[in-house]
Amino acid sequence: MEYSFLLGSDMDYTLLMPGKPISDVNLRAARALREAGGALTISTGRSSFITGIYTDVLGTDVPIITSNGASVFDPLERKEIYSSLIPEETVRELLTIFIDNNSNATCYSPEGIFYAPGSLRREFITNYNKDLPEDKKAPVGDITREMLQAGLPPVNKFLLIDPDEDTLSHVRVVEGLEIVSSAGGFYDIMKEGNSKGDGLMRVADIIGVPHDMTFAIGDSENDLSMIKDAKYGIAMKNSDPRLIKAASYITGTCEEDGFAKAVFDYILPLVRC
Repeated sequence: MEYSFLLGSDMDYTLLMPGKPISDVNLRAARALREAGGALTISTGRSSFITGIYTDVLGTDVPIITSNGASVFDPLERKEIYSSLIPEETVRELLTIFIDNNSNATCYSPEGIFYAPGSLRREFITNYNKDLPEDKKAPVGDITREMLQAGLPPVNKFLLIDPDEDTLSHVRVVEGLEIVSSAGGFYDIMKEGNSKGDGLMRVADIIGVPHDMTFAIGDSENDLSMIKDAKYGIAMKNSDPRLIKAASYITGTCEEDGFAKAVFDYILPLVRC
């Protein structure tokens, strides 16, 4: 299918409230985009494996951006078509820091989601997997100290939640990393050079949409690159101030269905002009 424009949308606090379904109003806006010849891709810090229930309801048929741009995922085939891996020695160095400090850290991999010993994300992933058929569940595993000297899974992103200052300072001096905040106390750690903006341009190239027909919408620091790199950047009303400054258009909050407002009041009129 040919598309005339592309919208990259952040998930949490943009397209939906965390743990909640996409609202009917936002689903209607997503359908209107497709009917106008546009493609909608999710652009999220989440693992590829915990997006399926949303891409299914959206009817997503284009690659999506996950792990903050470190992964581009085919939601129909359920496989990564691009993955920028953190070098194994760097993975080992970071995991040593996280295990020594009992950090709330989780690894995102092309093979699944792996918990460091101090990870508290088990409940979140368990709730996601609940009632899903086996082929739609996120594959999960554990990282142990013994594995540091043996085989480790490939990793394209770490999620580090509420680290103490000592842990965060140790992580920040590790070379070759990109570190951004996706929410209060949430730090996404990828290989240097990866971003949602890079992911959006990658998807545009895959589906043949010119870069000057790209839109992006988000609310947090990790959305800033996407807002800047897209031709038309849209910020939620309660966004990080840097997004407000960089955006071409300010919409409502997530609770106000700001995604739908941006589609109906800004994107579709602009495309039709």
